[in-house]
Amino acid sequence: MSRIGVAFDKARADGRAVLVGCMPAGFPTVEGSIAAMTAMVEAGVDVIEMEIPYSDPVMDGPVIQKASDIALAGGVRTADALRIVDTVAAATGAPVVTMTYWNPIEQYGVDSFARDLAAAGGTGLITPDLIPEEAGEWLAASEAHGLDRTFLVSPSSTDARLKMTAEHCRGFVYATAIMGVTGARAQTSEAAPVLVSRLREVTDLPVGVGLGVGTGAQASTVAGYADAVIVGSALVRCVLDAPDQAAGLAALRALSAELAEGVRNPAR
Repeated sequence: MSRIGVAFDKARADGRAVLVGCMPAGFPTVEGSIAAMTAMVEAGVDVIEMEIPYSDPVMDGPVIQKASDIALAGGVRTADALRIVDTVAAATGAPVVTMTYWNPIEQYGVDSFARDLAAAGGTGLITPDLIPEEAGEWLAASEAHGLDRTFLVSPSSTDARLKMTAEHCRGFVYATAIMGVTGARAQTSEAAPVLVSRLREVTDLPVGVGLGVGTGAQASTVAGYADAVIVGSALVRCVLDAPDQAAGLAALRALSAELAEGVRNPAR
């Protein structure tokens, strides 16, 4: 069982959902992103989702796009992202899953990336722009190097597509709560509980829900029906809007603790 599987089992035994916190690699700097991810875990985040910055992040809203632009302007590369995985996993003991668009992996070399990610202590990949039908090379590489693979489903996915996608996942399934891009919203999605219920009919894998969660109350709501609550933009904004690093880390710790309290008290 992968480390992320252990995290899900522990949370299930505690009667709660897993909290997944997202942060782009190299934002605001490589060392700054390591500090941010470490602070998130220390404040209660269970799993780190580290995004490799990309110039055309089609799933990401303006907050993560801006953070990724800052990281790219600072010169962050895939090799830096792998070093961040290694450092954060070793320092915190938390599972680190990588989110990436497919182009950087193709440029690096699929098998080489899988080998190096596994060596760095990464648990696997979330691939928002890669579908199972086109993932043959990644399926082979992830098998060879013992990595989880997380594909996405949405409220518009047919039952047949939900089943097919889940069958190709390992670790967990990523359910997008809305048809749109990342970003905190005033209310949680009404479509997400239905989507999770439909997934329960076709897979025993844990289901994580992302897109739109930004408060402890929202985390509690999603934790009432999902196995994981995935939070990105709200956490990134803590750093993006801060006047300096210390203030950013303080805001990040406060929100992480609020979200952690939410998942530990799921709405039933």
